[in-house]
Amino acid sequence: ILPALSLDGILHLDVQDRLYTSATFTPIIDTLLDNMNPFPQKNSAVVMDNVSIHKSAHLAAQR
Repeated sequence: ILPALSLDGILHLDVQDRLYTSATFTPIIDTLLDNMNPFPQKNSAVVMDNVSIHKSAHLAAQR
């Protein structure tokens, strides 16, 4: 289960029956970013931990 949460609730939710990899995580983030707002508006920042799938080249290019 991979939820994207805000102070107001769930922004996006993905459920898989296998491990998340960079290949399966990237489309989820792309979908989430399409529904985010420009900074400093509400829902404009993504906070992720230091797990390796959060460090793919594609995600680094999104910064």
